[in-house]
Amino acid sequence: MTEYFEDYRVGARRVTSGRTITETDIVIHAGHTGDFFPHHVDAEFARQTQFGQRIAHGTMTFSIGIGLTASQINPVAFTYGYDKLRFPKPVFIGDTLRTRVTIKEKQEDPKRPAHGRVVEACEVLNQRDEVVMYCEHILLASKRP
Repeated sequence: MTEYFEDYRVGARRVTSGRTITETDIVIHAGHTGDFFPHHVDAEFARQTQFGQRIAHGTMTFSIGIGLTASQINPVAFTYGYDKLRFPKPVFIGDTLRTRVTIKEKQEDPKRPAHGRVVEACEVLNQRDEVVMYCEHILLASKRP
C-alpha cells in the first residue's frame, strides 16, 4: 500500500484487531528488559498495591499497542518518532488490547521539502474501551513526485 503525504486525511481512523495480555507476556518482557519491578512480577507484593494485582509494564503496553498497528507496509513513509506518551490506566493480565489510530494533523517538514509530517493519535484501548495508553506517532511521508 503506497500512501503519499497528500493521501492522508485528518480525522481518518482505523482500529486494529485485539490481543489478550498473558502472564507469559509479562515474564518475557521482564526478561528482555531486566525490569523485574515487583508491581509486574510479584503477585503477593502487587496484591497489596492500589491495583490489587500485577500490572503490565508500560513499555510492554507501548510495544504491543504500537505493534498491533503494524499491519501494512507503506514504502514511502517511515517513523520519525513518538510524542506525548501516557499511561492513564493500568493493564492487567487478561485484558484485551486494541489500538485506535486517528490522523490528528499534517504539516510540512521544515528540514525535508520532499516530505511532510503526519501525526497519528494512537489510543490503546482495553476491552471496556478505556484508554490505557496514548501517544502521538509522527510519520515522515514522501510527497508525490
